[in-house]
Amino acid sequence: MLESIAKAVIDYSVIPTLIVGIYAVMVYKKLPREIKYFSWFIFLSCVVQLIASILFYHKQNNLMVLHFYTPVGFLFLIGFYNQIFDGLIRQKMLIIIGVLFLIYSVINSVFVQDIYSFNTYALSIEAILVVIFSLTSFAFLMNDIVRQKRTDIIRSINWINAGLFIYYSSSILVFYFGNIINSFSKLPQSKYIWSIYALFSVIMYLCFFIGLWKSPKFSNQY
Repeated sequence: MLESIAKAVIDYSVIPTLIVGIYAVMVYKKLPREIKYFSWFIFLSCVVQLIASILFYHKQNNLMVLHFYTPVGFLFLIGFYNQIFDGLIRQKMLIIIGVLFLIYSVINSVFVQDIYSFNTYALSIEAILVVIFSLTSFAFLMNDIVRQKRTDIIRSINWINAGLFIYYSSSILVFYFGNIINSFSKLPQSKYIWSIYALFSVIMYLCFFIGLWKSPKFSNQY
């Protein structure tokens, strides 16, 4: 029974991603600039999920997709937080972090971890950095002056931030031990771990959906 539920969660976890992606396309033109930047991360996630699911369905190794998604997705998130932190911290700092992470990810994929295995080191570092960015964003948005300037998009950003924080903070250990967990894929415990990971992904995309829905320009149309 538990194994069937775990398998169902894993198999259908891609659906929320696609729903949010379709919704983001529908409302894209009505979104404020900051959320538009984040929408590109959602679009990338949809494409990657589709490719990974197709490869998985055909029983092909799909882990090489992660080696592309990790650095590119992080750069899109850098673009999003660059808009959020505009006027609060130096933009060069985020650009430097993004470039350094891109270089590290490429080196890791080429020389350290095979593209047909989990890029655990890059994933773990990405998760830590995104958690730091999301917490920093929460802290900035609690400032009264910042809240007055960003009143219209605070709710939207907070939901998106919450999704990113919940997913990446809960996935750090899974990312780091991904190859070890995968080596025991025939054991029920492995499926349970991946189903919990998939559940957090579903929660994240639910937060994204609410964040898009609460976007001010879209809400004001109704």
